[in-house]
Amino acid sequence: MMSCFAKSSIAQTTQKEINKWYNSHIWLNGLNRKPAGTINKAEFAKQYQANKARWDKAFTYLKETDLKALKPGRYPLDGDDVYINVTEAPSKNKEDVLFEAHKNYADIHCVISGREMIGIAPYASAVIKKEYDPAKDIAFYTAKGKYYLSDASAVFILFPEKDAHCGGIRVNESAVVKKIVVKVRTSK
Repeated sequence: MMSCFAKSSIAQTTQKEINKWYNSHIWLNGLNRKPAGTINKAEFAKQYQANKARWDKAFTYLKETDLKALKPGRYPLDGDDVYINVTEAPSKNKEDVLFEAHKNYADIHCVISGREMIGIAPYASAVIKKEYDPAKDIAFYTAKGKYYLSDASAVFILFPEKDAHCGGIRVNESAVVKKIVVKVRTSK
């Protein structure tokens, strides 16, 4: 696999090199969405370098697929290494939604239609509410996060044991939000 950085190891890559790679948006593989300012660039660079084929498969799928035609459900892209969850549901009140975090998968969140707020909090400061379920790779938390608007122009990337997050939160009034979350298995 060709490295996406000049150095052979991400540990040897400088923040300047990471920013240059990230800001080039080459990793989007032509996907026409704006990356959220919340993305942990250093963690993303590490995971992308370790699993380039998985990330490329995910972003290429998002670019080349008619997302509006997808029905709610789970779809494999690369076995259990990359898969998709499509949901379509009314947005909820912020106080009715718990934060979640994962151990084995990063999430790429893309709203297909509608708008939602997505909450993001540091995993390290989240308080466990429902213990980790290894079969579903999820635990639920309470946390003090910041909230961001997500619509069909944005892409959010959230990392295991780095970001606690909650989505599907109503913007003004409750509305149906159709969303795709691509799950990408990460490296430790």
